[in-house]
Amino acid sequence: MRHALTALVAASSLSSPSLAQTSPGAVDASAQPNEIAATIASDMDGLMSLYRDLHANPELSEQESATAAKLARRLKAMKFDVTEKVGGTGVVAVMKNGSGPVLLVRADMDGLPVTEQTGLPFASKVRTKTAEGVETGVMHACGHDTHMTAFIETARLLSSMKDRWKGTLVMILQPAEEVGRGARLMLEDGLYTRFPRPTHALAFHDAANLEAGKIGYTPGYALANVDSVDIVVRGTGGHGAYPQTARDPIVLGARIVSSLQTLVSREQDPLDPAVVTVGSFMGGAKHNIIPDEAKLLLTVRSYSDDTRERLIRGIERIARGEAIAAGMPDDRMPVVTVKDEFTPAAYNPPAFANQMADRLKAHFPDGAVMEVKSSMGGEDFGRYYRADKSINSFIFWVGGVPADQMAKAAAGQATLPSLHSPFWAPQADKVIATASEAMTVLALDILKRD
Repeated sequence: MRHALTALVAASSLSSPSLAQTSPGAVDASAQPNEIAATIASDMDGLMSLYRDLHANPELSEQESATAAKLARRLKAMKFDVTEKVGGTGVVAVMKNGSGPVLLVRADMDGLPVTEQTGLPFASKVRTKTAEGVETGVMHACGHDTHMTAFIETARLLSSMKDRWKGTLVMILQPAEEVGRGARLMLEDGLYTRFPRPTHALAFHDAANLEAGKIGYTPGYALANVDSVDIVVRGTGGHGAYPQTARDPIVLGARIVSSLQTLVSREQDPLDPAVVTVGSFMGGAKHNIIPDEAKLLLTVRSYSDDTRERLIRGIERIARGEAIAAGMPDDRMPVVTVKDEFTPAAYNPPAFANQMADRLKAHFPDGAVMEVKSSMGGEDFGRYYRADKSINSFIFWVGGVPADQMAKAAAGQATLPSLHSPFWAPQADKVIATASEAMTVLALDILKRD
């Protein structure tokens, strides 16, 4: 499966000149929708050159300086008013074209600490150290390279179609999405005060479970709240041969893990999805030593703020309750820490989501646009709406799985790599073309002159 996917993607990614060297014609102001697709097709060689460059040179969260600089140069060449280093490495590009709505269009820039194993000829060979000092490869394993490439094409199309829209474009390149900080950092650095405040916001994400070129959307909650929770389980260490002389945090930790499962299965409304996963259980260093403490690392997913709060309080209650049942004294109760940085749920106001979906359905062939289930993944694009709930916000999916691989997976003959997999290589040309077309069509609808 890996080699078939690699060959297919590589075949669509032959060497070509850079986008800066291509000379696509300006889009006619009277162009019909299918002419947008034709123009994107004529730009594809340059777009794929940009995509390969971004893919081969990823940068970790809050380190996206080179990526931001090379894309800022392109935006300046399109006559956007460009401000760099917003919220760290973020870029804000503004184009005013008369009175009207203010549309924010966002793409994320950061890669992941993943060593690439796609076998692509332009695979990332970048290695670095994380903030924690861990040496690692770096890869665009979440497809942000396709996001940025489609963002640049959308900017180019709209900058050449000013006869067809009026209002203000605020196009932002966001850092640190993968660690849930980027949107917050840009907002705190004056995104809504230093620059025009948006009335609308658009973004897309490539999908590893949707056929390449298909579009998925979800009215309401599209992506989840994401919390990281640490539990330090404290005990009294001792010799493994004399457990009666110790209070074993390993056993207590196991009880806590088991009881946490009831938070979702017995306390949560089955129609209100939630996830509590213990991703790490660490404790002890030797076979015959009972340690003083153990540590549990949890990821917690929810949609509403009420559910999020209930889950967190439930984790604290269960940890303390199991410690009491184990006879732990008050000064040895577990310590539960909810990490300060959490990713809030991404919410698509339903009326606006359906309006945008209808526009896409009218533009693309039958069956190309479909409603999909909410995801338990996290995406900090939700912060832009959360900061001002008068904004009409919409994030949608663009499929990246080649059709033959999708068919094999449906038949049980292949297993698809997920986002964040070292094997994830979307059919980039289709993702970029579909996303650029969809974003342009939606922008023209929001900013229409009539």
